[in-house]
Amino acid sequence: MIVTGAGSGIGLATTRAFADEGANVFALELRPEAIDGAREAIGANAGRVRFHVADVGRPSACRAGIAAALSALGRVDVLCNVAGFSRLQHFTDVSEDDWAQMLATNLTGVFFMSQAAIPHLLATKGNIVNMGSVAGLVGNPYNASYCATKGGVVNLTRALALEYSKRGVRVNCVCPGSVQTPASAATVLPEDVDRDLFRFLIPPLGHCSAEEIAAAVLYLASDDARYVTGVAFPVDGGRTMV
Repeated sequence: MIVTGAGSGIGLATTRAFADEGANVFALELRPEAIDGAREAIGANAGRVRFHVADVGRPSACRAGIAAALSALGRVDVLCNVAGFSRLQHFTDVSEDDWAQMLATNLTGVFFMSQAAIPHLLATKGNIVNMGSVAGLVGNPYNASYCATKGGVVNLTRALALEYSKRGVRVNCVCPGSVQTPASAATVLPEDVDRDLFRFLIPPLGHCSAEEIAAAVLYLASDDARYVTGVAFPVDGGRTMV
């Protein structure tokens, strides 16, 4: 199986969860300096994980990553598109470069990783689990570009699920709410924000851990979810229930 964004946060938690279940994981990560720490965090089952440095925002790197995974593992059963990032900005401050980077990492990577993997998933009757967000289901203030890309992930998931529904490949996505990760802890607010708008982001059940999101990924990828496809599964502490 393949996990992108595997060096930290939800990607790392997902990689560790699958390795703990006995899976052999091909783990794609943009930052080489994150890999040693990720191996240490995975712990006893780190031997089941093979890391590969790749920028999934580049379509050629997506194709090369799938090819490398096939060479290493011999087959592809599950693709977990987790790589992504968020940045809070006033909408009018988003530059062309900001938009291009967000689009490349959060949506282009999901598109081209999936495109490269689908022929092999058809052979194994495998599945894809994408990382969406509640920001792909409802609005977030000062986060328009992220919302746009995650909305794209949600509907790409639905489109692929329908297209391949009769050919044995399931496609789903998890939509996390407020998750405690190093990236979320480092979030910086832009100047002159209306802090009252952020009250809409507080879920009734509070924050969750990356491990709780990984558990949802594990379920959707498993045979227990054989009858589940095309879902945008909110794991959001109730934020989207009203």
